[in-house]
This record gives sequence, C-alpha cells and structure tokens, in this order.
Amino acid sequence: MKQILQLQKKSYRDESGLFIVEGKRELLRALEQGVEIEKIFYSKPDKEILDLAIRKKIEQIPCTEKAFAKISYRENPDGILAIAKKPFPKDLKKALLTAKKGCFLICVGIEKPGNLGAMLRSADAAGALGIIICDPHVDLYNPNVVRASMGTLFSVPLYSLSSEEAIQLLKDHNVKIVAATPHQAKNYTDISYPNIVAVAMGKEQTGLSPFWLENADIAAQIPMKGIADSLNVASAATLFLYEIYRQHTL
Repeated sequence: MKQILQLQKKSYRDESGLFIVEGKRELLRALEQGVEIEKIFYSKPDKEILDLAIRKKIEQIPCTEKAFAKISYRENPDGILAIAKKPFPKDLKKALLTAKKGCFLICVGIEKPGNLGAMLRSADAAGALGIIICDPHVDLYNPNVVRASMGTLFSVPLYSLSSEEAIQLLKDHNVKIVAATPHQAKNYTDISYPNIVAVAMGKEQTGLSPFWLENADIAAQIPMKGIADSLNVASAATLFLYEIYRQHTL
C-alpha cells in the first residue's frame, strides 16, 4: 500500500516503471489491451475482473473499504485498482511506413492531465492513427490522465519524441503537418486533408511555438463567433479529428 501511495508521484513512477490503474472500466481495458498488471487490490470483488486475473495469474489482494479509501486516488472509488507496468513506447517510424489513411494527433507541451485524457478519448473515438506526445509537461501515466481517458490510454497508439524528432520523421515520410492556431489562418473545414496527415495542438495558454508554426505545411483555425478567442485544446482537437474522419469517409 505504501508503494501505491508512492506511485501517485511522477518521480517514483519514472523510477519504478510502474503506474496505477484505478476503476473497473479502466482496468478491464488495460487487461484487454495486454497491459502487464502486477497486482490487483480490491475492497469490492468484481467477478469479471477477478476471473481474468486468475487466468492471467495476477496476484489479488483484498482489503477493507477503509484501507482502500487511503490508497484510492478518486473521491468516489469503485473499489478496485491495480499496479501496472508502463508499456514500451511504440515506434513512430514503423507506424509511418505502414499507415494508409488517417490522422496523427500531435500534443505539444500539453500541461493539464484532464486535457490529455480527453484528447485520448477523442482520438480513440475518431479512429486516429495515434497520438504523438512532444515536449510533455504532464506525465502520460498521471492517475488523472488514466481516469480522464476512460481507459483509451491503452487503446490509442502512443509515440513520445522531441518536437525536432517528430517534425523530421513526419517530413521524411511526406506527412503533411497542420498547425492548429487561433490566429489568422485558413478555416479548418476548408482544408482538403491528405490520406495521412498530422495535426499539431499546442499548450493551453500559449498555443504552438514559432518552431512548429514555421515547420508546419499549413496553419488552420477554428472560426470563433463569440467573445472567446480560442477553444479548450481538447475540444479543438476533437473538431479537427472529426473533420478529418468525415473527409476520409466521404
């Protein structure tokens, strides 16, 4: 239990290569996607998960509701969590060689776990080819990312690179880069998106850096009719992902 409390800290997650998966839905999706689970703790037994754990020979540790409340990260826990091993990062170069149609979502310097989790959900829902994490300010395995993603953290292909590495790889494979910006740019629905495209979204407060804007093939904006000058980054990403999905399925 001390280990679980330590895993709420990024430094220990980095050191140990472990993270917490809390909640039945999230844990089921982790198991279904082949995430390696070390231990499962529960105060409320769930037959579906525990049967899976028996088949996979995962250690199960029952605990009282009082003890579980101490290790839970959530306000209203559903009584089950696990310690899991971080999956190995995927190879973007290999993915680019085999990709045929779709969109990569690039998250550059995203700072809020809830936004990153919501972007994972949208990427999963719109059938994105994957998310490229560049220069992160939030840990991908932060418990709030796991929760906000509703388990899609385990289904969406994830790639982690520096901005320079990502741009170079995309250009080497002739993938067009679209930079999302609130500034003067082409309307995002007026763009004809190629079969393979990458859309870059920047920090919540400052947006994309000049480096990304200069290296993108095209800048695109979402029209704003009210007094707000931009949307939440996760909401903006969803609009781009579904516009590309719409065009690709016409």
